[in-house]
Amino acid sequence: MSLPLSEVGSREPTFTNETRPDAVGKKPKSNPTYFALLGLALILCLGIFVLDGGELKASLAILLMLDLLVMKVPIAVSMGLPGLVGVWAISGDRAVVRSLMDIPFGTAASWSMSVLPMFILLGMILWRSGATTKVFDAARAWLGWLPGGQAITTNLAGAGLAAASGSTIGITYALGRIGIPEMLRSGYDRRLAVGSVITAGLPGQLIPPSLLLVVYAGIVNVPVGQALLAGIVPGLLVAAVSVVMIVLLAVFAKGVVPRGRDAAPAATWPDRWRTLANVIPLPALIAVVMGGMYLGFFTATEGAAFGVAGALLIAAFALKGKQFVTAVKESVVSTIAASGAVFLVLIGAGLLNRLMSLSGIANSFSETIESMGLGPTGFVLLSMVVFLILGMFIEPMSMMLLSIPILMPTLLELEINLFWFGVITVLMAELGGITPPVGVLSFVLYKLVQDRDVNQGRRISITDIFTAGVFALPVVGLVIFLLFLFPELVTFLAESSSVQG
Repeated sequence: MSLPLSEVGSREPTFTNETRPDAVGKKPKSNPTYFALLGLALILCLGIFVLDGGELKASLAILLMLDLLVMKVPIAVSMGLPGLVGVWAISGDRAVVRSLMDIPFGTAASWSMSVLPMFILLGMILWRSGATTKVFDAARAWLGWLPGGQAITTNLAGAGLAAASGSTIGITYALGRIGIPEMLRSGYDRRLAVGSVITAGLPGQLIPPSLLLVVYAGIVNVPVGQALLAGIVPGLLVAAVSVVMIVLLAVFAKGVVPRGRDAAPAATWPDRWRTLANVIPLPALIAVVMGGMYLGFFTATEGAAFGVAGALLIAAFALKGKQFVTAVKESVVSTIAASGAVFLVLIGAGLLNRLMSLSGIANSFSETIESMGLGPTGFVLLSMVVFLILGMFIEPMSMMLLSIPILMPTLLELEINLFWFGVITVLMAELGGITPPVGVLSFVLYKLVQDRDVNQGRRISITDIFTAGVFALPVVGLVIFLLFLFPELVTFLAESSSVQG
């Protein structure tokens, strides 16, 4: 049974062990691949203790982490366990005890990370209030007349949802559930229908509230508020470039969009003004939160608290009685679960980073880069290649937590702007969520389009999903090129504001 439009946005994607990025996949005991990976893990553990040299031990620990990820061990364990084993091998069991005493508390009690659960709660409340679906309705009413209007609607609705949610998977799932069936019924090519949903999710971790930018700010020790402001213009730029590309495809590529009228009838002016009035509370809330942070009226954490208060007001007007109470209760429960998962990953990364510090591998990497004679541009391009490769195999947050501490000494040595580099990193992390063989977003969409209510009886294969993902490559590539040419697109808001952490 298909979901009414009014119900979409109050539901979240469900995953099986095959599609959940952090799930523990239960392997049959007779699976030889599983036993081979388990054997490799034991050999790597032995090597960490037996072989000499801190850098070699750290390298084996990284291989152990990748091996555990392939075995579908939870991300936090996959990062934390190799870190503890390496610390034990280098500095003994007392260093392990000290790490377990310091890192979990230091990570969870960090003031800069207190913004994380508040922004998650903000997105959850808006999601369950139905405010997010009104964004899609407004975009459709105002933009449906353009060539490829429904695909454009999906993209710009993604930018609006990014400002309400900050969850790329959530945005992709909601827009896929709404947009793909409509586009297929209208005669859109299945790959463009899926591709427009994929690119719609790209601004999700750039436009605040962005969990990845919050985590990045914590890693590199910059103010969270300024890091969030740095993502606004690039996020809007991603949405704008996506729209331009859709229009060009609609005009010049035959058969990808229906010619003539879109399936949905043209909206009347009263309908347009009505949908616009329905979404005014959301941009007003965003303007208050972001504007207050930019002008220095409150910190990022205080801004998130104001945002939650505003979201509660929006939900109170949209929902009545028990519906409001239920929505708030479910939002709080979901926030606790999501925040706990994120902090566990951060703790695991902290344990692995303790090993990186003890082993000296970060400094060695910095010295190697310096000996290669790479300037700032060359180093960033090399980092992007590394991010792209890592993103093919591990989840975006893990990729950042693993790589950024190693890159930090070189970033500081080359005087690369940390806000600018953070936006580049998040863009590459988002791209990694699409690319095979892991591509979490791609598999979420593949699972979704197997529903006949979504695919409208048309077969959409995993090859179609990955082909549609190619649409994101020129979008991200052009945006990054523009950020290289005009770094002020990132740094202006961040560095001209007086916001604190």
